[in-house]
Amino acid sequence: MAAQLRGVVAMDGPSGTGKTTVARTLADRFGAGYLDTGAMYRAITLAALRSEVDVSDPDAVTAAAKAAELTVGTAPNVPVALLDGDDVAAEIRGEVVTSSVSAVAAVPAVRDLLVGMQRRIIERVLAERGGIVVEGRDIGTVVAPDAPLKIFLTASADVRAARRLAQDTAAGREANHVDVLRSVDRRDRLDSTRATNPMRPAADAVELDTSDLGIGGVVSSLCELAEQRGMVAERGVTP
Repeated sequence: MAAQLRGVVAMDGPSGTGKTTVARTLADRFGAGYLDTGAMYRAITLAALRSEVDVSDPDAVTAAAKAAELTVGTAPNVPVALLDGDDVAAEIRGEVVTSSVSAVAAVPAVRDLLVGMQRRIIERVLAERGGIVVEGRDIGTVVAPDAPLKIFLTASADVRAARRLAQDTAAGREANHVDVLRSVDRRDRLDSTRATNPMRPAADAVELDTSDLGIGGVVSSLCELAEQRGMVAERGVTP
């Protein structure tokens, strides 16, 4: 019988570490749910931009966030991000949103709003499927601090910039290595120094440098860790 994940895998780390691909692959392998919390912050950022508010104005950003109707999917192979009924999965990955998302994500009221949503989604998926892989920047420290497996992925800035550049190029977005590296460094600085829920590994997180590792190697390592922690069972069997 196929293996089934039980419980929450909390996966954190900066952009370009392979987080999304690893999280989706791991969830798919174990028949688990998947939640991209970063997509939620990006969608709220887009909501603020569409409302033409100043993203440096916390009150205005909070109002835009509260007015937005946000829906995200939890199937690893079908990424869904709806904003007020519109499919924005591609638009939220553009440079306009990328350059503003850290400012929006730093607003305490926005974080409180989305963390509450994220916890409700996790609870629902656990009830429905038994397991979920959640990725972001504060999952192990804030969103799911009791997760039995917490992972913090890292990679060198140059490697992460090269990966981001490849993604942008594949998506038809114009970019160059110097600008992408500058963007990566800026995002790291903003995310790790914000006053509310800064990006950092949880005290009990397993840190894994993906600079020289392929996706398959990272996923295999995480599968072993999940098994070692008793999080894997045969489907249909309660551990």
